[in-house]
Amino acid sequence: MNEPLPLRRSARSAGPDLAAVTQRVARGDKEAFSALYDALAPMVFGLVLRVLRDRAQSEEVAQEVMIELWRQAARYRSDAGSVTTWAATIAHRRAVDRVRSAQAATDREHAQAARDHRTPYDDVAEQVETRLDSEQVRRCLGNLTELQRQAVNLAYYRGLTYREVAETLRTPLPTIKTRMRDGLIRLRDCMGVTT
Repeated sequence: MNEPLPLRRSARSAGPDLAAVTQRVARGDKEAFSALYDALAPMVFGLVLRVLRDRAQSEEVAQEVMIELWRQAARYRSDAGSVTTWAATIAHRRAVDRVRSAQAATDREHAQAARDHRTPYDDVAEQVETRLDSEQVRRCLGNLTELQRQAVNLAYYRGLTYREVAETLRTPLPTIKTRMRDGLIRLRDCMGVTT
């Protein structure tokens, strides 16, 4: 059997005694929750709207707050403050949590986009530069003598040592060293590399 809602009113309020109503809500009284909802929902929505600045999200968060008030009514302590202050604190925290959550999601999306972002122009420019460098190296290699070109190719493209180049080309080691030194000097000059 439901007892009537307390009609004790404060000097500032024309509504029911919210502390007593909250106690009834804590016992599962749906009619009391309806009265609590009517008394607090406009204030909760207004507070949340000021934080979120988005009506649809504010309506959603305000509903979450009201459900939390229903579920947590037994935890309300009148010695800690008024029901209105308690509800406002919960509403503010929920709204701030929503803002933080949205900001974190935005930050994650931006970070992922930055990681995934590769400018096609950069790829094309890099490929063109590599191709031009390769063409210049081939052109400059063409200016070397046959023995210089073979020695440089074996040493730099196949990774052979001076001794292995000399054995592969069946040429004395001092000759290979001289030809490679002269060939590298000609390559450096052809490619415009300064030391």
